[in-house]
Amino acid sequence: MEKSQYAQEEFLRLVVKLVVDELCKWERSVPIGISNRHIHLNRADMDILFGAGSELTPVKDLQPGQYAAAETVTVQGPKGELKRVRVLGPLRNESQLEISISDGFVLGVHPPVRESGKLEGTPGIKVIGPKGEVEMKRGVIAALRHIHLDLVTAERMGVHDGQIAQVEIDGPRGAVLNNVLLRVSEKFAPEMHIDVEEANALGVKNGDRAYIILD
Repeated sequence: MEKSQYAQEEFLRLVVKLVVDELCKWERSVPIGISNRHIHLNRADMDILFGAGSELTPVKDLQPGQYAAAETVTVQGPKGELKRVRVLGPLRNESQLEISISDGFVLGVHPPVRESGKLEGTPGIKVIGPKGEVEMKRGVIAALRHIHLDLVTAERMGVHDGQIAQVEIDGPRGAVLNNVLLRVSEKFAPEMHIDVEEANALGVKNGDRAYIILD
């Protein structure tokens, strides 16, 4: 075989490998959604903050069945406050405030990094609405970064609910992230959630891709 022909075949094999590798990488990727500070409310707190029997007003769909509402509150800590904190719906069994670590400095609280709903030992906060105020005894967290997956996508990837994974983020400030929780449900759509601080550190925006590292 002539050297030129051999070189051409080697080049084609390399191109095919690169294309296949990129397709495989895309198959294990999900879009990124950047989560700003927000609050989830239970029925009792909703009634106090916005009036008895009040309902949230959906303005933007998030995960299936979940949405950002038009309603906002002020949260107040020992050192300061944050205004216009968005309420997310639907209502939950227990109120929960999700903030960044730097938000905690403003408020004077120290939010632990937690999975949503894991509120044991978390600090409380005052919440101020247009109709009243609530003293949450607990519920302030910095959300553990996580990925939502539907059942079909999780099965195709070979991952399961509750699994802790590594995730690769491309770009000039990209990185490999540890301790990413995988949450799998028929109610979910594929998406990775990180907070504003993490997004700024990585130089990513909504819709960029995160790649799950599979063994």
